[in-house]
Amino acid sequence: MLATTIEQQVPTGFRANLTSKFGALGNARYRRYWLGSLASVGAIQMAFMAQNWLMVDSLGGTAQQLGFLGAATAVPTILVNMFGGVLADRVDRRMLIMSVSAASSLLLLLLAILDATNTIQIWHLVAIASAQGLVMGFDGPVRSSFFPLLIERKQMMSAVALGSVMWQFSRLVTPIAGGLLITHGGTESVFFVGVVGWVSMLLVMISLRISSPPPDKSRNVVEDIVEGVRFILARRDFILLIGLTYSTHFFGMQYLQLMPLFAQRFGRDADGYGILLSALGLGALTGTVVVSRIRRHPRVGYIMLSGSLVFTAMVMAFAFAPSFYMALVFLYIGGLANTIFFVVAMTVLQLRVPEQMRGRVMGMYTITFSLIPLGGLMGGTIASIYNERIAIAIGAAILAAIFVLVGITQPVIRSLNGTQLEEV
Repeated sequence: MLATTIEQQVPTGFRANLTSKFGALGNARYRRYWLGSLASVGAIQMAFMAQNWLMVDSLGGTAQQLGFLGAATAVPTILVNMFGGVLADRVDRRMLIMSVSAASSLLLLLLAILDATNTIQIWHLVAIASAQGLVMGFDGPVRSSFFPLLIERKQMMSAVALGSVMWQFSRLVTPIAGGLLITHGGTESVFFVGVVGWVSMLLVMISLRISSPPPDKSRNVVEDIVEGVRFILARRDFILLIGLTYSTHFFGMQYLQLMPLFAQRFGRDADGYGILLSALGLGALTGTVVVSRIRRHPRVGYIMLSGSLVFTAMVMAFAFAPSFYMALVFLYIGGLANTIFFVVAMTVLQLRVPEQMRGRVMGMYTITFSLIPLGGLMGGTIASIYNERIAIAIGAAILAAIFVLVGITQPVIRSLNGTQLEEV
């Protein structure tokens, strides 16, 4: 009888050897999914970069309008996230990712055509960003609840770290590529490349054959949402880790939305903007390597909190960096330190959440990514009153105070043991 899957065609011993050396990446299905996700994540990040640059450079947008652009994406995402989490627990997760990929491809294609024909206006940009935010409200929860279906439980830390590597590698490469594309082909070329990225993800999901766990359809959507919220509220560790992640992205990462203004402050064009983002990505990629070495440390909670405080210090240093090259150094160190918190927190949540609750809990968790542009609205407002340096320094100072308070008062976080992450 012929083998029906790639996994069946590979000898068991060879597969085990791959898994031991490369963790979850040794799993053929996860590897295929990871590569497709890399393409779509690159599309997300290049589109984010190009939309911000288009707003500031070609359409003459202000700091406050940059903030509104971020809010246009964030608000629909946040409103949909919980429903997206419920949907991830009730429908075929593979089909949902396929639908998200197809919709994202079409939206970027529309944006590319408007830009290429020079008919793009600020309201077009904001409207399409809102539609993208709506789609992304389903994307985050379903991705976070789908990949565990592809791996063994012992591969969870590896898969979470590889997910971080994917995002950070993309943050390293795509800004430089995006800057070059904008310089030589205009922002429309970036949007067309983004379409290719999302179509690649769609093709990967078509090729994967895996079913989601059977849902309990006797409950309605509202009951499922309430059950998910109650589960989180009943767990101090979940409340704190999700709350700290929310705070980090809202207060600590406002510089991402305002980065075009820093590029202009340093006298740089789109290529300089891309290099600033890539320095951050390189630091985060390095941080993922560091996490792989300290993840089983018995005092990983203290290490995680210390990393976050270093991150806030580096954001403040970046805000007042005297030169472009010093800014790159501060972004690199900040990206490294912040990744330690992100990977450890995500791993704890994934290991401790029951499978039947995963979509809803991850729906609440992935709201965090929408808080970056929403925080940018706060930063853009402050920047319009003072300047972008004061704006992100204020956010970083607030975040530092939150982490100090949690570190002092919450032993459940500071006492996290890397050898016992599954235990409460």
